[in-house]
Amino acid sequence: MRRLIFITQSVDVGDPILAATVPKIRALAARVEEVVVLAQSGTSDGVPANVELHTFGSSFRVARGARFERLLAGALPADAVVAHMVPLYVVLSAPLVRPRGIPLVLWFTHWRRSALLRLAERLATAVASVDRRSFPLESAKVHAIGHGIDVREFPCAARTANERLHALVLGRYSPAKGLPTIFAAAREAGNVELELHGIALSELERSHKRELERSGFELGDAVPRAQLPELFARADVLVNNMKAGAPDKVVYEAAASCLPVLASNPVFDELFSGLPLSFDRDDPESLVDRLHWLAGRSAEERTLIGRTLRQRVEERHSVETWADGIIRAAT
Repeated sequence: MRRLIFITQSVDVGDPILAATVPKIRALAARVEEVVVLAQSGTSDGVPANVELHTFGSSFRVARGARFERLLAGALPADAVVAHMVPLYVVLSAPLVRPRGIPLVLWFTHWRRSALLRLAERLATAVASVDRRSFPLESAKVHAIGHGIDVREFPCAARTANERLHALVLGRYSPAKGLPTIFAAAREAGNVELELHGIALSELERSHKRELERSGFELGDAVPRAQLPELFARADVLVNNMKAGAPDKVVYEAAASCLPVLASNPVFDELFSGLPLSFDRDDPESLVDRLHWLAGRSAEERTLIGRTLRQRVEERHSVETWADGIIRAAT
């Protein structure tokens, strides 16, 4: 493939939510001659020389759409167009892309359905997602390609089995994260030290965070992506109670760091195969049982669990296997 157009929200290695897009762009650039990135905002920091970045951001929606259409028209022709996580990008691209016979791929992993997503699924030639279950619509177009983690960013760290289990929780302060269940389990388990870091981007999340603050647990701010390895290195376990459907990428990032993970999302069944790391969502007793089980494991046993998880991320969810999957979906 010679020329690929990649459409995304942000290209910023310092973004606490969207920085993981940059390694994906690098991996795609290693597989094609040229990548043209259209982003609402961003900089060229951290991207290879064969990546051309154009931004279409504006405080006015109409101007933003007009800039997008102008940039896309100028970037064509291409061998494929990939829209990253935003169904609207597919809808806006289709009138320019589909008549030319150019493959139009939507990468999407989330539990939320919408009329816009249904339209984008119909207009796309292919849909890529972590797992068939991580795309919320029934579709024969779905390619399951893993999550795309840059494993090199997350080195394994030597750990010792502490008397109190240091449990880490990361992500947005959203009701979808099921944090009250984690709080209840941490209180009941009795031997758990909970560390939380996150961000509230919407009014719903800000309101939910205010409710969570009454729990008595300290709600830390989001941390730069570069600091994640440090957080993972000092933790004993990552706990994730995300709503079933799209798997939270932080689980794969923690696993890549050889950090044991406890999670409730059934989509992690492949990652956890043969390991008792799943608990029932919104069931504190189930999570307490898993926390007690992990607390009883020796440092050597936890190390083996962590290295098994890392190997599975390398094999099925690395940014390299993700980029190969995108290329397959686009051809």
